[in-house]
Amino acid sequence: MNNIILIGMPGTGKSTVGVILAKHLGYDFLDCDILIARRAGRTLPEILEQDGMERFLELEGQVGESVHCERTVIATGGSMVFSPRAMEHLKKGSITVWMDTALSTLEKRLTAVSRHSRGVAAPEDMSIRDIYAQRAPLYRKYADLRLRCPLGTDRTVRKLEELLSREGAIRP
Repeated sequence: MNNIILIGMPGTGKSTVGVILAKHLGYDFLDCDILIARRAGRTLPEILEQDGMERFLELEGQVGESVHCERTVIATGGSMVFSPRAMEHLKKGSITVWMDTALSTLEKRLTAVSRHSRGVAAPEDMSIRDIYAQRAPLYRKYADLRLRCPLGTDRTVRKLEELLSREGAIRP
């Protein structure tokens, strides 16, 4: 597939950085959250509210398993890592990058309102720290590379391009 798969916490910038990276590389861009919403005909928060988290995660996994593309930067939902079959499918012939953002930054970005509007698949009473602790081992498991994201989109894109180039995943 030779895609670049971006994984990481909600609010880490996978979609924002992914669009710019795709432009720089001449790749397509795919946002799995948009595919989930299209397939369900509803927004992510509506799916979570009406169907519950279990069904949301099931749908997210189905979307991940259905992706077939080449030379594409793919931004997964933050909870895609809960679907082993989807992650194994996405990883085939691709490079997976864990965009790891500081917990303090995520806590500022992911307020109760933004968590709801983003459709974060986690119980409302679960803290960002707890969500991170639950997901980090899975991000680590599926990541080929880990990028500790600096503040700012431009710096993050530049660091990501440097990392991918150094690893031979892209040409400078």
